[in-house]
Amino acid sequence: MDIITKDDIKLAVKFSIAEITEGLNFFSDENDFLQIGSWRYAKGKELAAHNHNIVERKINRTQEFVFVARGSLKAFIYDEKDQLVDKIEVNAQEGLILYAGGHGYEILADDTVVIETKNGPYPGADVDRRRL
Repeated sequence: MDIITKDDIKLAVKFSIAEITEGLNFFSDENDFLQIGSWRYAKGKELAAHNHNIVERKINRTQEFVFVARGSLKAFIYDEKDQLVDKIEVNAQEGLILYAGGHGYEILADDTVVIETKNGPYPGADVDRRRL
């Protein structure tokens, strides 16, 4: 797992499915707006059925997760002042959690397939983001 920080602010975390260990594990901290975890269990493991309670949450930042299913991309990670901090390649079967700062992408391989998730509700592009 690679953690990218600047000025004590966690900007991004990159991980590979090869790093996923047995059981339930999270790559995010409990205070992050976007919770990203993994499951790894043997056949026959049963997980108790459950329903999530309605809990009011205050979220003031969009956080994003991308998982490269096929292909590769380069992610450009920026700090809170829009300064480039790092460039990181994300390949097939790797994920990138974007917590703070800015980011951009360059697709490196033809037919790259990425799954993206982020917290909502989505207020629209003009409210949600600004271009660097």
